[in-house]
Amino acid sequence: MSNSFLSQEEIDALLKQTQEGEKKSEDALATELTDREKDALGEIGNISMGSAATALSQLINQKVTITTPKVIVTTLEELLASFEVPYVVVEVQFTEGIQGSNLLIIKVSDAAVIADLMMGGDGKIEREELSDLELSALGEAMNQMIGSAATSMSSMLHNSIKITPPNVTQVSLDEDAYQPYLDKEAQVAVVYFKMVVGDLVNSEIMQVIPIDIAKKEAEMLLSLSFLEQDKDEPAEAVYSSSPNQPLPEPTGGPGDKDTAEAGTRNIDLILDVPLQISVVLGKTKKQIKEVLNLTSGSIVELEKLADEPVDILVNGTLIAQGEVVVVNENFGVKITNIIDPVERINNLRRREL
Repeated sequence: MSNSFLSQEEIDALLKQTQEGEKKSEDALATELTDREKDALGEIGNISMGSAATALSQLINQKVTITTPKVIVTTLEELLASFEVPYVVVEVQFTEGIQGSNLLIIKVSDAAVIADLMMGGDGKIEREELSDLELSALGEAMNQMIGSAATSMSSMLHNSIKITPPNVTQVSLDEDAYQPYLDKEAQVAVVYFKMVVGDLVNSEIMQVIPIDIAKKEAEMLLSLSFLEQDKDEPAEAVYSSSPNQPLPEPTGGPGDKDTAEAGTRNIDLILDVPLQISVVLGKTKKQIKEVLNLTSGSIVELEKLADEPVDILVNGTLIAQGEVVVVNENFGVKITNIIDPVERINNLRRREL
């Protein structure tokens, strides 16, 4: 009769196999994103890149829309191999709140349009390579965009997020000349955004996030969602499974009380997201040579009469008009006219078209 008991060596071998299997499972989970985590990244992208679009719009005096995030997981090497060179990589280092690097990737042709607009041009150019001056102009645009995005992330995640000035690199046919901070073989989350700049650009911009940072961002948002909900409130009422799904609106009818409360809680999550309020005294257009000739004491004539009301914009949308006043030796604006709600909605719709 054979011995049915396992030897110590066989037991040790089985335990080792089990531990190795568990480790592989943990490693696999660490390099994947759940649907819920992807949705959270999309939500963060919606808010932060929306602020970035507003900042860029004000810089280049063009309507800018960055929307419709889509999240995938791949490696940086596979992602870069799928591109047609040349392209532009914007590297950003997080120094507080989140540690690590992010990349933004944009086509050179799109980057050239933005750089030309930054330099006072009309953006109607086609370029396969950027000059040093154009790269500098693009770097300033990216610095303003990403700074605005980081501010929105800070408020949304209730955590101070700080970054370094971005490093802009033009990647040409010589791929060996580009060495990113990120490990090319490591798993990354790629968030694709649709980017529209006036009638000049209709393309994509990509945000590349190391998988560990992506999970950290998603965890921060999801933990806030759970803290905001009541004990008996289902998670679905607080966090939408689709980043673009509109918030529920209270109707006031019978049986709509729960929906109204859920909508209020959803709105509460973004009440402290900063909005940029601008007061437009007037506008004018100048050529670069005219701007360079400005000196102390120069007068810039605006295309608005002195007694006309100033425009008050929130994130680039006109909401009111007013007059300039002085309060305790500080300039202020007294609101004299609130734009009709219907007209405000129409203004918002026109910005989305």
